[in-house]
Amino acid sequence: MNRLLAGATLGLLLATAGCATQPAPRAVAELPADAVVEAPVAQAPGTDAAPPAAPAEPTAVIDPATPAAAAAPAAATAAVAPPAAAAADEDFAAIYGEDAGANGGDSFAALDPWEPMNRRVHAFNSAIDQGFMRPLARGYVRVVPAPIRAGVSNFFDNLGAPLAFGNLLLQGRPRESVETLGRFLVNTVAGLGGLFDPATKALKMHRHGADFGRTLARWGWRESRYLELPFLGPRTLRDAVGAVGDTSMAPMTYVEHDRTRVSLEALWLVDVRSALLSLDELRDAAPDEYVLTRDAWLARRRYLVEADRSARDEGNESLPAYLMEAEPAPPRP
Repeated sequence: MNRLLAGATLGLLLATAGCATQPAPRAVAELPADAVVEAPVAQAPGTDAAPPAAPAEPTAVIDPATPAAAAAPAAATAAVAPPAAAAADEDFAAIYGEDAGANGGDSFAALDPWEPMNRRVHAFNSAIDQGFMRPLARGYVRVVPAPIRAGVSNFFDNLGAPLAFGNLLLQGRPRESVETLGRFLVNTVAGLGGLFDPATKALKMHRHGADFGRTLARWGWRESRYLELPFLGPRTLRDAVGAVGDTSMAPMTYVEHDRTRVSLEALWLVDVRSALLSLDELRDAAPDEYVLTRDAWLARRRYLVEADRSARDEGNESLPAYLMEAEPAPPRP
């Protein structure tokens, strides 16, 4: 059971950032007793409001919740999109594609023919997470100082480097595989077993994530059905097959002392879950948390597969900065 729990929240907790636009402010005015109040005309999003009426025939919108509010100029009622909206639209298009607004969600739904079964498994995994893993991760953050948590994250990241090295070789990316092996050697020796990351801070060596599911995609298995597994969370059928290969290459698999191996897996699991606590509010506020999890997982995996197609990762400059960082939930080391 402990080993099953080691993958419980990997896919449960992947989510993407979203944005919400605020409605334009409504003008409030006090009218004389004989004034005529007209209903406001709905404006299309992103268009300017109609020009103000002539002074002889004033119109206004009265907000009953704030009767004492001061009158605002009619021009203030123009619907103005927040500055962040344009950037968010660009980020959305970078993840899902230019046509995602029309059919992006449909493309992910088409990859989920087993949705009824997946929803039941998702409900089970969510109950495990909310009842056990989330409180445990919150306690870990409260009790363990941030520098120690950073060292734990560095240790497990370094422990997963041999797995990434092998998959990068299988993907035909020798430059990235050599850099990954160099990071592992530098951080293991100079970083005290990986607790510190001198390879990044001092030598500017980049981290390259890779797993066997992405290797299978590079070999031609581009799209695959969505599948959620008990305790293991979101996957695709391709990634579930790839997880078998990852297990055979993962260093932690070869730790013979059971208590040590189980302790390391439990610590790694808590470390991953604590790194995703900031996404809990987004998940809780989602109208359909299952759809959010599914679409976020498939979008992220699709991006990684497309990035793996090019040895030089051409085109990454057009993506948001946060998408160019390492995977939030790497495979089990």
